[in-house]
Amino acid sequence: MGESAALAPWRSPLSRALHRNRSLVYARYAQLATVTQDGKPANRTIVFRGFVDQAVAGHCNDLKFITDRRSQKTSQIEPQPAGELCWYFPKTREQFRLSGPLMIVGTATADTSDAAWQKLRRTTWHNLSDNARSSFAWPSPKADRDDESAFTPEPLDAQQPLDDFCLLLLTPIAVDHLELKGNPQNRCLYTRENGVWKQRSVNP
Repeated sequence: MGESAALAPWRSPLSRALHRNRSLVYARYAQLATVTQDGKPANRTIVFRGFVDQAVAGHCNDLKFITDRRSQKTSQIEPQPAGELCWYFPKTREQFRLSGPLMIVGTATADTSDAAWQKLRRTTWHNLSDNARSSFAWPSPKADRDDESAFTPEPLDAQQPLDDFCLLLLTPIAVDHLELKGNPQNRCLYTRENGVWKQRSVNP
């Protein structure tokens, strides 16, 4: 999943959309689609946690999210690590669809066990709110409902992530940007071929 440390051309319009929609908390929510092991689509809403710093293996264009090792999306992604993110910004009326391989960074994830990835995982854990961290100590997702007391764990160490806490990274290889304002609307496609990004304006 490595790539050049240069910023992709779609980073500028996406960063601009994030800035112009910053007053809307839900503008950081996006829908991630994956494929289950039996070939069925699966979709869920996830929260954007920023871009990966370019110091980590040149992954400056990776989008960062978090997930629970016990969740269904983790079991779906590991055997079929492909996904597409659909992200709508209501204030500026624009949509981004970003597709590419997904990677999970956990305590002992293949190819992501080096110090740089684990430092990023710990930093992300530290930056979470207490409530967000506590959710990783809740009972297993989608199991039969536990007693309410199971959802009030003891305070957690902000420096040491729980084993079930994972980073979820998306490395886009194709981006579709649609601006719904204007008549006609504007649409631009970005594709990465042999490590080089190409940009093309198309009909909406």
